[in-house]
Amino acid sequence: MAPVADRALDARQALDELGFVKLDAVLRPDRRARLVDRIEALFAEEGAHAGAEFKREAGAHRLANLADKGDVFLECALEPRTVELVAHVLGPRLKLSSLNARGADPGEGGQPLHADVGAIADAQGYWVCNTLWMLDDFTAENGSMRVVPGSHRLGRLPQDAVADPRAPHPDEVLVTGRAGDVVVMNAHVWHAGTRNRTPGRRLALHVFYCRSDKPQQQCQKRLLRPETQSGLSAGARAMLALDDPANDALSAAGEGGSGFLK
Repeated sequence: MAPVADRALDARQALDELGFVKLDAVLRPDRRARLVDRIEALFAEEGAHAGAEFKREAGAHRLANLADKGDVFLECALEPRTVELVAHVLGPRLKLSSLNARGADPGEGGQPLHADVGAIADAQGYWVCNTLWMLDDFTAENGSMRVVPGSHRLGRLPQDAVADPRAPHPDEVLVTGRAGDVVVMNAHVWHAGTRNRTPGRRLALHVFYCRSDKPQQQCQKRLLRPETQSGLSAGARAMLALDDPANDALSAAGEGGSGFLK
């Protein structure tokens, strides 16, 4: 499986045709260092409870509810360059669905091909979009993401279309990059983490968005502490849907959920 080649495509065209695009050097080194330092501190603080607000994953260390755990994370969720591309996928009415970190453990981290939250486009179009922030280099050896380009347009989930979603797909490509790069991905595209064959953990931040008429993967209003909510800007409150009665109703109806592999 060869790394994905550089393509002379406009970012929007790449999202339309391939289902994903990599943006180089979105994170400055100092900002990346702040993210890594905060994530490592949270792993140490939370210990065995790390990721407890979310569904845990064998073979990976996870953190969840990061919108409540530091401005450095919300800065990523509000990054204009990435939000603009997310809006290209979802339309202008969007919100943060969840904000988590994932570290693929040595010898682990392989996933079956999936679409996030088992999502299939509906009559209004696509409704989930993910951004993957590379906090380490993503290489062919350390658990980078594999993607089946164009699969977001199939209207099917991989578990209903292929014999073994854990097996290599003939059309998949490996998305590699440097620490500080960001992948914006139509989350209906078939994708999966690969096995980390190095002795060190490979770390990434996942900033996941959904269309405003859909439930959040994790209800931000329910998770964020009052002191966090009171200090947020108007833009952050809107992105988190904290003052949206329709989002409150979706959450109260019990829709959504914590699952990320379906």
